[in-house]
Amino acid sequence: MHGPRKLPELVESIYDAGLDPSRWNDVVAGIRDFVGGQACGLFSKDSISKFGVTHYYCGADPHYIQLYSETHSKFDPLTVLPPHGQIVSIPDLVNFDEYRRGRFYQEWMQPQGCSDAANVVLEKSSSSCPVMMTVLTGRRMVDAGMRNRLSLIVPHASRALLINRAITSQLSLASALADVLNNLADGIFLLDASCHVVHANAAGHAMIAADEVVRTVAGQFATCSTEANQVLRDAFAARGEIALSTARGQAIPLLSPKGERYVAHILPLASVMRNGGERGLDAVGALLVRKVGLGNQSYGELIARAFDLTPAELRVLQSIVEVGGVPETAAALGIAETTVKTHLHRVFAKTGASRQADLVKLAAGFSNPLVH
Repeated sequence: MHGPRKLPELVESIYDAGLDPSRWNDVVAGIRDFVGGQACGLFSKDSISKFGVTHYYCGADPHYIQLYSETHSKFDPLTVLPPHGQIVSIPDLVNFDEYRRGRFYQEWMQPQGCSDAANVVLEKSSSSCPVMMTVLTGRRMVDAGMRNRLSLIVPHASRALLINRAITSQLSLASALADVLNNLADGIFLLDASCHVVHANAAGHAMIAADEVVRTVAGQFATCSTEANQVLRDAFAARGEIALSTARGQAIPLLSPKGERYVAHILPLASVMRNGGERGLDAVGALLVRKVGLGNQSYGELIARAFDLTPAELRVLQSIVEVGGVPETAAALGIAETTVKTHLHRVFAKTGASRQADLVKLAAGFSNPLVH
C-alpha cells in the first residue's frame, strides 16, 4: 500500500503543484495515502499570535478546519515550532497525558477520531508565519514507518513551496509594474529588432487604435513621421544595442495630422524580454511617446515657478509649443512678431534652451505623466 513504487509519481505531482498551486489539494491527498494517515493539510501558523490558517487539506471535516482557524490553533501543541524539516509527533512536543486532558485534544482531535499527528515545517521564508504540513494519524500513534515515509516527501514539498513563492513574487511584481504603466498617460511600447510591438501599456494601445500619431503597418510599429520611422528602424535593427544606447538621449518630435505635438524617447533594455508567444519576439528596446499638451494649467505654473517666467513669457512659451513658430504665435496671441522674439529670447535665457524644439522637450518633461 505504501510501497516506494508510488513515490516517483507523488514527487512528480508535488513539483506540478509547485508550478500550479491549485494542485495542492490533490497532492495532500496523495501524501496522506502514501504516509498512511487519516487526514493531511498544509497550513501557516503565526509564531507570535499562534493564529493558524489551513491552505490545503484532505480527510478532515471543513467544520473542524474552520474551528482550527477561529479558536483551536491557539491550543495545539505546536507552541514552539520545530526546526525546519524536522518531523515531530505530539509526544515529541508535550506531555502526552497532559495533552489528552487539554482542550485541543478534547474539543478538536478526539471528535475527529484522532490521537496523534506528524508535523513538519516546510517553508520559512516568513520566519514569523512558516508553512507547515500535518498528517493526522487517526487512532494510531506516529510510528517509525510513517516518519520515514514522510521524510521522503518533505524535501520535495519544501522546494515546491519555494517555487510557489518565487513565482508568486514575480507575478506580483509584474502585475504591479503593469498597473503602474497602465496609469501613465504616455504610451509605452516594447519593440523587437524589427520594430514589432512585444508589449504596450493601455495608453500605447489607445494610441495605436486612434491610428494618428502611431500605428502598426504589416505588423510593424510606425509613427506619422517618415523621418522618425527611419530613426527607429536604424536604432532597433540587428538587436541595436549600440544604436539604442546612442539614441537614449534623443527626443523625436512627432506631429499628428490634427496638429497635435508628441515627443518620443528611445530607451534600451538591459535584458531581453520574451513575449511568450509562438513567434518568440524579443523586446530589445522601449519607446516612450508623450503628448505635449497645454490643457493642464499646473504644467504651465510649474515651468513658470521653476524658471521665474513672467505671465507674458509663459504665454509665448506655451504658444510656441502648442501652436508653432514665431509668426503663428504672434497671430495666435495678437502681438507683434518682434514682441514674440523679445519674450522668446528671455525664455531661452532663463530656461537654458537654445531652440524651439528644446522648449517642446521642456514642456513634455513638466507635464503630468499620469492618466487624468
